[in-house]
Parts: sequence; structure tokens; C-alpha cells
Amino acid sequence: MREPIAFLGTLDAQEEADFLAALAQALPEETIRPFRTLGEAERQATRIAIVANPDPAEVALLPNLAWIQSLWAGVERLVRDLGTGAVPIVRLVDPELARTMAEAVLAWTYYLQRDMPAYRRQQEAGIWRQLAYRPPAEIRVGLLGLGVLGSAAAERLVQAGFPVAAWSRSVKALPPGVTGFTGPEGLPALLATSDIVVCLLPLTAATRGLLDAARLAALKPGAGLINFGRGPIVATDALLAALDAGHLSHAVLDVFDAEPLPPDSPLWRHPGVTVLPHISGPTTPASAAAVVAGNVRAYRETGRIPAAVDVARGY
Repeated sequence: MREPIAFLGTLDAQEEADFLAALAQALPEETIRPFRTLGEAERQATRIAIVANPDPAEVALLPNLAWIQSLWAGVERLVRDLGTGAVPIVRLVDPELARTMAEAVLAWTYYLQRDMPAYRRQQEAGIWRQLAYRPPAEIRVGLLGLGVLGSAAAERLVQAGFPVAAWSRSVKALPPGVTGFTGPEGLPALLATSDIVVCLLPLTAATRGLLDAARLAALKPGAGLINFGRGPIVATDALLAALDAGHLSHAVLDVFDAEPLPPDSPLWRHPGVTVLPHISGPTTPASAAAVVAGNVRAYRETGRIPAAVDVARGY
């Protein structure tokens, strides 16, 4: 009889039940149990853990783990909490997540392209005025990050008629119709020529504070910003200053330094900011479970651990 797979996380009861049900359906041959229900012998035997922001102290009580499967695409918190000595961590690479993120990028790019923040301000002031229409072909979108999510977003934007450029730390294959910028010298060039900048970068030592006062100043005057990556990539005080100065027209923020966003944050009330509650790329239990099932079955059949996170890079 196979050892159980441990399920650990800080989900609410309904979220946990939904994920466990989806995993049970995708992996009927496995026994997947919440950590709290495992006895000492079962914890000793466990080789695989499926996690969603787990308590590191509970992970430490599974001494014979071979690898950890995350239910999230972003793993910076997991890497930070478990440290460099952790067993291999496998991030979720889910085609459905890429689709929903690309959908969100396109939706909120349209939001800025069609001047929705301005129409909201006009509604609040009781102003009836039509603004000049700007077609997608005249709005250059700059993507920061060209991984799985960035590539999917780039393709959707190109299909919608937007000129798209993308920046990555190293040279990567570009989707058709996308202009590429690479390395430290390529970032200012992308920022200076983009009408809307979309951040899809992971949070690492190299990206923390990347969009600081100097780089925000390098943005094209009147540009908009969409941050669907991680909050600490953008320096909040510098962003507010750039908005107040009129250098940036609007910022759509779905990720923050602290989540939930504290009630006293000035971002809530700033007229140049749209606050979203981290909804741009939701993990769907059914699609996530299918990806996890494929990884678990491959491991059972071959003994090879799926491609893991590079802890030094943070993703």
C-alpha cells in the first residue's frame, strides 16, 4: 500500500474541501490527506506534499519528503519560508492559469485603452463628455516578464491589435509579432516607448523594487501601469508620487506588499489607482488537480522528480 500524500495549507475550510475533492477525482489511486489527520508513522512515510502557503513548522514534521508540489504559480513565499535547504519545490504550471491571466491582461488593457478611469471620474462629477477614441493599433503595450504567463498574454494582446514589446532578463523566444528587449539596458527603452506597461514578473532579489522612482520616471509621460506580478516589485511611494505629478495616468494593481491591502493604505482612495483583490490569475481546483496528477503519476512511474524551482533565482 502506498504512503499517503500530505496536503498542507492556509486555506479556509471550503477552499480546502474543493481542492481535496478535485485532487481525489484526478488521483483516485492515491490517498491525499490533510496534514492534521496524519499519524506519526504516516508523517514519517510521506514522500510527497501538496501545498498552498503551508506552515513551515508542519512541513518540517514530514522528514522524509522527496518533493513538494505547490498549488500556486508564484513560489517566492514558499522559497522564503522553507529556506535553501528545502526539498525540491515544483511550481504549478497550468495552461488554464495562463489563459485566465492572459484574459485579465487583455481586459484591463482595454480598461485603460478605452479611458474607463476617466469616464469613472466624469460620472462621479456628473460630467457628460465623450473622449476621443484611441484604437489598439495606437497603444503600445510593454510586458515585463516573458515566461508562460507573459507569453500567453503577449499572444492575446497581439491578436487584439496592440503593438507589443516584452522585456526579460535573458534572451527568450518571442511570440509572433512581439518585439523583444533584454537585460538592464533594454528595460529603460521598453519603459520609454510603452503607453501601457504590464508587470508579470516573479518576485526575486533582482525584481524587488525594480520599478522604483527612477524607472517610473523613465516611463513614457501619461503611461498606464498594470501590476499583476507581485506587489514589492513596484515602490508604492514612488508610484503615488508619479501619479500625483501626472507623469502616470493610472495604475491597476492586483498585488500588494501586504495582502489583504490594509484599510489605511492610501491606494484605496487614490483617484489614479484601481485596486483589485488578487484576482487576475486564480487557481482553478479542477485544472490544478489535473496538472498535479500528471506530476504525481510521472514520479510514481519513473521515480524522477518533476522540474523544480531554482531556489537561487526564486522561480
